[in-house]
Amino acid sequence: MAKLDGAKVVVIGGASGVGFAVAAAAMEAGAEVFVGSSQAPRIEAAAEKLGQIANGKGAKGRTVDVKDEASVAGFFEAAGPFDHLVFTAGDWGHMFGPTRDLDVEASKARMEVRFWGAARAAKHATRQIAKDGSITLTGGMLAHRPMPGMPLVTASANTTEGLALGLARDLAPIRVNAVCLGLIISEQVQTMGEATIKGFTANLPLPRGGTVEEAAEAYLYLMRATYVTGQVVRVDGGGSLV
Repeated sequence: MAKLDGAKVVVIGGASGVGFAVAAAAMEAGAEVFVGSSQAPRIEAAAEKLGQIANGKGAKGRTVDVKDEASVAGFFEAAGPFDHLVFTAGDWGHMFGPTRDLDVEASKARMEVRFWGAARAAKHATRQIAKDGSITLTGGMLAHRPMPGMPLVTASANTTEGLALGLARDLAPIRVNAVCLGLIISEQVQTMGEATIKGFTANLPLPRGGTVEEAAEAYLYLMRATYVTGQVVRVDGGGSLV
């Protein structure tokens, strides 16, 4: 596998949760990190924490609105040449609920980030990414294990994986993959409460939620694995088996 020492990694969604864990792990592996988030204060806080993790070696970053193509273009221009892109950006709400009660118009906004945002990022990443670089998108287990009340979330997760497969063919030899996440205990998931989390994880072969650090390992693997493209790596505690 390739080493990350000296590589440059761009993480959109890198100010919190799994994205921050990926940025931290990449820095610990010797990479330079450039993080993107929609809010400047979150980027500043993340850069400070990343500096503490990496013995004072700070990260750089810039705000980016993945719903706005001009913003995405400006973000990659500021990032400059790089080796690996990780896209973990997403938003919550609107898409949950029974079909008869769905606010379809409001739900479109979630697709703007998770699907169209990823597509915009991939488009403009091609201007700066190394020819032997990689792009890793983020999906979820609902693509494979649908649940009542979540039809649009399931569809959203499937479109992300489909985009990764299509990009792997279109952008070759740039490698494109996706990580399919189960229940990962990020800051947002913690707000669900312990009882709800246990309800989702009690029947898993590994009966708990995953940590953001465990999830980050999959992204680092896909950056390093130079003969892997067009794949979906599941980090789900065995959720696809039950």
